[in-house]
Amino acid sequence: MGIGGFFKSLIDGGRVDLSRRYEILRDAVSGTMSNFHQARDRQTDQIVGLKILDVAKTDQLEQRFRGLGKPSEGEIAVRMRHPHIVTTFSHGVATSGAQFLIMEFLDGPGLNSLIIARSELLQGHRLELMRQAAEALDYVHESGFIHRDICPRNFVCSKDAASLKLIDFGLTVPAQKEFMQPGIRTGTPNYMAPEVVRRKPTDHRLDIFAFGVSMYEMFAFQLPWQRGSDGLAAMSHGQSDPPPLARHCPWVETRINDAVMKCMRAEPSDRFSSLKQFLNALRSVKHEGRP
Repeated sequence: MGIGGFFKSLIDGGRVDLSRRYEILRDAVSGTMSNFHQARDRQTDQIVGLKILDVAKTDQLEQRFRGLGKPSEGEIAVRMRHPHIVTTFSHGVATSGAQFLIMEFLDGPGLNSLIIARSELLQGHRLELMRQAAEALDYVHESGFIHRDICPRNFVCSKDAASLKLIDFGLTVPAQKEFMQPGIRTGTPNYMAPEVVRRKPTDHRLDIFAFGVSMYEMFAFQLPWQRGSDGLAAMSHGQSDPPPLARHCPWVETRINDAVMKCMRAEPSDRFSSLKQFLNALRSVKHEGRP
């Protein structure tokens, strides 16, 4: 078979034969709605991340937005071009019928792993990581989207924990009225904003709430409330003020404490209206504090 015939054989009616196009180099990491592999592109010899979406779970999610013209995860992800967001090169449909994404392979720990391990790598890097995370999420919002699943699991750090990138646009929706109606309870429960849990109208400020919870956990190595494993875990969010970050981290810079706590206000109108405001509040802060 000639080279043209080989690549033609990789495609079946517009669908890609993933097993022929990509060599799997590392076992899959199973997510809530997908499997992720390190792979080698046989055509370019490039090492990439191969994300294959679960057909049934993807269909179940997309049913919620049927008729609204919601872009797919791949269509959203390829639009994101920012130094602190994972780069998605392409997307498509496999011969199995599953949607897939091809992205840069990030060979570093998830922020959640560093938190669970109480890693000393975070020491002295938290302020910069927080700024990078805020810049990434602000870009998502400025691009007209709501991420809807901000949590430490969806930030991947460099090996030295000096930088990070935002990943996973599986629950992301356009910031348009039809996608912000009450009743869409998607996200990770421990980081979920009160308006999501109580089935109220939402906007991008639900991401700001989840961002605040994530940053609180990065500093304190614990959540501002009791951890849970299902939707009930979020029912108490907003019923009372969480303990100040400084209670767990007496050494933290006061402006960091105040900014993180403002992100987690129960009423969306009491939070920062944008991540730009959050970043401006910390513009003159030089150090995270001195443990």
